[in-house]
Amino acid sequence: MVFRFLIRILANNEQLVQKLSESYPMRRAAQVVVRVMFSSKNLIEEHRLREKLSPEQFRALMSEVAANFQNQLKQAQENIKRKMK
Repeated sequence: MVFRFLIRILANNEQLVQKLSESYPMRRAAQVVVRVMFSSKNLIEEHRLREKLSPEQFRALMSEVAANFQNQLKQAQENIKRKMK
């Protein structure tokens, strides 16, 4: 309950939100999310997923997307560590 209250107060602080949005980790996180979205879209188009998939094919595709996301996240973490040094 108290945690929600604090988050609400911080989220409504316009200056804090502005500073966070200009920070490198937040911008990098947004870049990773956009990259994963576009790579997932390309993956779907590549496999011609307009047609129905079997459950096994869907699981395989989702595991591939998850692996891609994890790789992108690791790369982003390494980039952040290099920038901080």
